[in-house]
Amino acid sequence: MTFDDINSLAKEKIPFLFISDFKAKNLKVIRLDELQKEDIEFSIDENYKEIKHPHFLKKIPLPFNEYKKKFDYVIEKIKSGETYLLNLTQPTKIESSLSLKEIFSCANAHFKLRYKDEFVCFSPERFIKIKDNKIHTYPMKGTIDSKIPHAKKLILNDKKEMAEHIMVVDLLRNDLSIKAKNVKVEEFRYITEIEAGDKKLLQVSSHISGELDESWHVELGDILKSLLPAGSISGTPKKSTLDIIEDIEGYARDYFSGVFGVFDGDSFESGVMIRFIEKTKTGYTYKSGGGITLDSDAKLEYNELLDKVYLP
Repeated sequence: MTFDDINSLAKEKIPFLFISDFKAKNLKVIRLDELQKEDIEFSIDENYKEIKHPHFLKKIPLPFNEYKKKFDYVIEKIKSGETYLLNLTQPTKIESSLSLKEIFSCANAHFKLRYKDEFVCFSPERFIKIKDNKIHTYPMKGTIDSKIPHAKKLILNDKKEMAEHIMVVDLLRNDLSIKAKNVKVEEFRYITEIEAGDKKLLQVSSHISGELDESWHVELGDILKSLLPAGSISGTPKKSTLDIIEDIEGYARDYFSGVFGVFDGDSFESGVMIRFIEKTKTGYTYKSGGGITLDSDAKLEYNELLDKVYLP
């Protein structure tokens, strides 16, 4: 499937599910009236009812010294001016008695997708929403354990977190401006709470919007192509940062940190595929990460990567 196929379906107002890998090279587009033939489940629900469950994931993490080598490499690239913000991710081996189907059923998230017996994601992060000729994006950047004293004040006043968030917001404003007019920041750095297994995280987000032509659906594929890979899980400047990610991460992200979305014939809603479990020949792998800037602390970033390994 190609972005042109998305243009064609959207032009005819045919509802479909869209799935893209991180690099926007492997696209899957399935008409909703044909979805029952596929072993695929999705849920997009901003007001989902929380499901209580006792399940947790046993983590077998990457050793800190191995993460530190990659972190130091990124810092050197920042010092040389090749990147200013890079989202460094790594795989964590996990153990769970649940099937991917069971994980999908019990996980609590706004954006959930299970693709056959290959992967499942349960993401809190919207990618873009298009409704009434207006496009919206809500980058998440900045996470802290809510149990830390004065957690909200700490993260909102943290200079490193502020700088990282400003860079992502600026990147996404520029991305939206490729196809949209009157792009503006509707709300800057607000806090949402996320249930993260045995703890609660505070996540910092912003809301950016722009105006599209009435005929936006005719070029929906082009709009998506212009925005991918998603800025919040790549970095800035995007092109050179993607090259560094390719050099240093040492594993394939594949569909992790890609996006999935649904066109219902009138509007489009989508999520970034973070909080992601992949089934491999040797068991489950959970992929996670965080943004690195010049002011980042290796141990704190390593802990954040592991904090994001949970079943909500």
